Amino acid sequence: MRELRTSHHQLYLIAILLATCTACGDQEEPVIVDPPLPTRNVQLGPRPYYLIDRMEDGPLKTTLQSCEETPVHPSEFSIGHRGAALQFPEHTRESYRAAARMGAGIIECDVTFTEDLQLVCRHSQCDLHTTTNILTIPALAAKCTKPFTPYDSGTNTPASATCCTSDITLAEFKTLCAKMDAFNPKASTAAEYVGGTPTFRTDLYATCGTLMTHKESIALIDSLGAKFTPELKAPSVTMPFKGVYTQEAYAQQMIDEYKAAGIEPSRVFPQSFGIADVRYWLAKEPAFGQQAVYLDDRVDMPGGLQPAIDSIPGLAAEGLRIIAPPMWALVTLNGQQIVPSTYATTAKGAGLDIITWTLERSGPLNTGGGYYYQSVTSVIDNDGDTFTMLDVLAKQVRIRGVFSDWPATVTYYANCMGL
Repeated sequence: MRELRTSHHQLYLIAILLATCTACGDQEEPVIVDPPLPTRNVQLGPRPYYLIDRMEDGPLKTTLQSCEETPVHPSEFSIGHRGAALQFPEHTRESYRAAARMGAGIIECDVTFTEDLQLVCRHSQCDLHTTTNILTIPALAAKCTKPFTPYDSGTNTPASATCCTSDITLAEFKTLCAKMDAFNPKASTAAEYVGGTPTFRTDLYATCGTLMTHKESIALIDSLGAKFTPELKAPSVTMPFKGVYTQEAYAQQMIDEYKAAGIEPSRVFPQSFGIADVRYWLAKEPAFGQQAVYLDDRVDMPGGLQPAIDSIPGLAAEGLRIIAPPMWALVTLNGQQIVPSTYATTAKGAGLDIITWTLERSGPLNTGGGYYYQSVTSVIDNDGDTFTMLDVLAKQVRIRGVFSDWPATVTYYANCMGL
């Protein structure tokens, strides 16, 4: 029997015909059916299996090993942090495509703006000197907020520069090549400064990453069948920019670009570290605001953890539904066991969903895991603890999803555990 194959576009046309056929029922108005999302052939590569091999023997390792030949599908539990930034230049076409290939069901574009008020994907408004080749292009380097200054061996002052998206136009931005986020603090030239990639990352895929506008990221992520989590980055320039571009206009512009692209609000999780941005979306764009994510970095401020915990019920009462602190704030130790923290239990008790950040950003874990594992660092001693932490976050904290610099790891876990 010959297998019949129907393309994505053909399915869409069939759906429209069925929905509008007057002979097929008594409906008075045509119903437009969204086209089915494309099915991705998820490929995880060797890293999840490597991490499992490094785990200490026990029930979790046995369970994860049992899934090694299980078919894998995209998962919204797996969120591509800046795409797949462990090995690809962040916020690039290549990074987003890699994240989707690894099964990320949601992909992030950090949103900022250019000198001519166009939205682009960058982790910070002023990171072009470490994430692109701008300093090697004299005409554009001359426009940087702070020109390149070489390392001063006499005073041991590091090399420095500050180049912002707001220093250049969109057209100029699009001429840049993305690279791994890094710099050489002892550089004597701009060419040396743009090096310095950490040893646990790679420049193998960083010959010239393709920078993305926010609109381009929407089109690409949509074509990949994923959902969106744009983060409105705090401006590094004084607002209103140029005396006219307000924070509210900026927050609205980001949402407007999804509306213009015809993206359903249910597929968008707008995020911000600024609670004022979240409140704006809740009030002015409630269809998008109901999925807004408050990125809570108050826990990083001296003495900020307890006030952050105390504020959670009030935030929920305002209409916030999703809160997102760093991983370390959600866990603590009970003896040698990782368990949910007071922050985690308070957020769940207030009825909030929790998303957290960032897995696979710490490099090798044999020395305790650094920032993201700081509340449990005494029990973190090998790379397999990536899954140990993830398992507590998923099963005990009951997070909704996790940002990862290498989504394959989270996708493997989510599929194995049926999340």
